[in-house]
Amino acid sequence: MRLTDRPVWHRFWSLAAPYWREEEKGRAWALLLLLLGLLLAQARIAVLLNEQTGEFTSALAARQEERFWDAIRYSLALLLVAVPAYAFYYYVRDKLGIFWRRWLTDRFLDSYFATHHYYALNANSWIDNPDQRIAEDINTFTQRSLYYLLILIGSVMQLIAFSVVLWSISHGLVYFLVAYAFFGTAVTLAVFGRVLLGLNFLQLKREADFRFGLVRVRENAEAIAFYRGEEQESQQVRRRFAAAFDNFNRLIRSQLFLNLFQYAFSLLTIVLPSALIAQDVLSGELEVGKAVQASGAFVAVLTALSVIVENFEGLSRFAAGIDRLHTFARVLAAPPEHRLPSAERIEVVEGPQLALEHVTLQTPGGERIIVHELSLTIEPGASLMIVGASGMGKSSLLRAIAGLWSRGSGRIVRPPQEQTMFLPQQPYMVLGTLRQQLCYPETGRRISDTELLRLLERVHLPTLAERCGGLDSERDWSKTLSIGEQQRIAVARVLLSRPRYAILDEATSALDPGNEAALYQELVASGTTLISVSHRDTLLRFHRQFLELTGDGNWRLRETAT
Repeated sequence: MRLTDRPVWHRFWSLAAPYWREEEKGRAWALLLLLLGLLLAQARIAVLLNEQTGEFTSALAARQEERFWDAIRYSLALLLVAVPAYAFYYYVRDKLGIFWRRWLTDRFLDSYFATHHYYALNANSWIDNPDQRIAEDINTFTQRSLYYLLILIGSVMQLIAFSVVLWSISHGLVYFLVAYAFFGTAVTLAVFGRVLLGLNFLQLKREADFRFGLVRVRENAEAIAFYRGEEQESQQVRRRFAAAFDNFNRLIRSQLFLNLFQYAFSLLTIVLPSALIAQDVLSGELEVGKAVQASGAFVAVLTALSVIVENFEGLSRFAAGIDRLHTFARVLAAPPEHRLPSAERIEVVEGPQLALEHVTLQTPGGERIIVHELSLTIEPGASLMIVGASGMGKSSLLRAIAGLWSRGSGRIVRPPQEQTMFLPQQPYMVLGTLRQQLCYPETGRRISDTELLRLLERVHLPTLAERCGGLDSERDWSKTLSIGEQQRIAVARVLLSRPRYAILDEATSALDPGNEAALYQELVASGTTLISVSHRDTLLRFHRQFLELTGDGNWRLRETAT
């Protein structure tokens, strides 16, 4: 892929255009027009300063004191206007960039959390590090988009302004400039384009993989320490870094040749304009100041014409980031049925009770059948326990009921999602206070301290609030609480929310039988219908029926003994 390939610009436009067309377009265009006005002012000031540079140089050469000091005073007056114009330009540019980033981040987050995209992407190996794409790639996209857009517009203004100046001094310089800039741009794109773009794309991925490996070590530090797995983890992190290191070595080798060409191309401008008009100055046709003015105009016009040559390294990184962000946006925009490689989907519909109708469930990749032609109805109060040997697919069946897995056939009828709560074996501890732990995932409901403290007593954690500094204390709860305590917090969430159905996947496995039975008794008394996966026969008495998965898609459904 080259920088001039049509798809690059199409991808850029599909990401950029909505911001300038939708709800924040008024502010966006107002700030952009202000930036264009500041750029125009900068171009005019640059022309006038270049003119005064030639003026006081000529005055010095002619020993004209009054003319010299007039030029100096005019230049100082121009600087009083130029300084705030330049400073305010960067402020407005960055302000527009952060507004754009906020808008685009909100759009990506809406899609990321919609219809379980964040969950499905875990199984999508070609969308690596979605967190990095949201946190870093969006920021780079918005900031660099404005940076290069304004460079381009500024270059056009500079080109027009200084071409007039240069044309008035030497037609030959203008002709030479156009040919010289065209040659430099063509060489840069043809020789360095494809290689640098590919290497920069790969470098973004390698760096993200290395960072992800370090994050995993931090998140699983205790388990690694218990296993004494430091050597293996170190080797894996080092392998990720080595991949980034090797690719970066290839990248800087390619950049070395690009830099050699760029610097030779740029530094020749120190000599070329003077050499081209030297004869006119030596013959007396041009003042020395005019030569200085021509040299400044030459450099300004060449810089404008050579914007791709001068910025190609950054543009190649920018284009690689566009490709990553566009691919991510396309996956998020796809409906759920297009995210998994399956032609057959289990139909999911809303209904008054939970039921499975001739459901055949497969693993997401279609490697094996978990259950075949399963039909059952779980009426309110008729709790179900799912049993079977490890690896039979009990948790997978719960994922299908929750809507996370859909490969297969048949139909699942279930109440609205807000009437169902899922409790995994490893509870999720949200960042925040103890109050937020108990109320998760509800956000708008206000629960009194008395009710929450009573709730902690019901799950056998009567002193937890006092021990941790109160309901509004903030801790790293996944490290502060034991697994058993975390599981009790998860049960407390069910007791507080009182959903119609609660799906428990080994959700009390870390508790002793006495505490487990007490919590199940609380759940049954709350009126919530339970669907449980467990290996403990002692829990059968809290369920009206049990489903046994026997392997190869076979199953048996029975009533429990009363």
